[in-house]
Amino acid sequence: MDVKIDFSNTIIETDRLILRPWEETDLHDLYEYASVEGVGEMAGWKHHESIDVSHKILKSFISEKNVLAIEYKENKKVIGSLGLHRSWANEDAAYAHLKVKEIGYVLSKDYWGKGIMPEAVKALIKTCFEKFGLDALTVSHFIFNNQSRRVIEKCGFTFVKKGLYHSEQLARNFQDMRYILFR
Repeated sequence: MDVKIDFSNTIIETDRLILRPWEETDLHDLYEYASVEGVGEMAGWKHHESIDVSHKILKSFISEKNVLAIEYKENKKVIGSLGLHRSWANEDAAYAHLKVKEIGYVLSKDYWGKGIMPEAVKALIKTCFEKFGLDALTVSHFIFNNQSRRVIEKCGFTFVKKGLYHSEQLARNFQDMRYILFR
């Protein structure tokens, strides 16, 4: 069953990161990483072609309260996002009774390969189970996205099935791999 998660008063700290609600002052950091070709496309959205697009997305992050900014402590820069969304498991009879959310994440290309996303996802998993009382979390990646697959494996998710994801923004379908992690 889909549940509403509100990150308004949530701050999660790890060794290198602060996961926190988005602020208007994060606009330039968001645009900096989201405007790089290949970053958004790995998650099913077109890279931002203007700061106006980033501002619209930032406003939705702030109003919907379900996506956290990933701030890198060393330089106090927002380098990605980590959110909770409606899960594919809500439509699957085997899991529909569970309180479950889908994790989605994006990281600046400058920080790929440094173990940052597994660090952020593991911290979010702990918070989701302990603070928000979720029964399970799901996550998916496009079949060609090996970086995401590695994050998912490092965080202990179990593969469930292949699926098909339609990206409205990219106007195409992607085969994806779907995973679950139980509390």
